[in-house]
Amino acid sequence: MARSKTASFWVSQTITLPAATAAGDRIQGTIDLSAYINVPTGQCVAIEEVDYIHQADADFGGAVRNMLSANGSISAQLTDLNQGAAFVRADNLSLVSSSALNIDQTNCIATEAADFYPDNFGKLEESRYVVNDTLYLVAGPDNANLAATIPVYVTCRIKMRVIKLEKQDWMAIAIQSTAADN
Repeated sequence: MARSKTASFWVSQTITLPAATAAGDRIQGTIDLSAYINVPTGQCVAIEEVDYIHQADADFGGAVRNMLSANGSISAQLTDLNQGAAFVRADNLSLVSSSALNIDQTNCIATEAADFYPDNFGKLEESRYVVNDTLYLVAGPDNANLAATIPVYVTCRIKMRVIKLEKQDWMAIAIQSTAADN
């Protein structure tokens, strides 16, 4: 189905959530893949792994308990279609990966185990193929506002490789991708 044209490499995007961002507000960023996508030759990317990193304050090392004004979470999603500054339901085919950092200030506990969408896709045959030339990262707080004085940075790091697909495989992925545009 696919042949690798490059070894694996990483791309990343960081969204800055300004201090006091309201619960439910979303900020969107983009990741340009146009240098890796070539429709006439069937070239696209295979996403192998997605990691999320949450940091706070000017030194990027603020305590997690200082990120929110109360118990809540900081959520993020990566999609291959522009859904605007909104989250999509898990059955939306444009969803590539998601994350939720749950913060329990009362008990000083932070966990990221509540929202795992396959973030480690595995070998080339199991990778998530993307034929669109842009990825969209959306992040924001839920259930509580961000702390009044500390910005939060949500970084999405994506391990991928450039691949070449056969014409019928490219078409199947392109049809699936446009079908997800709902």
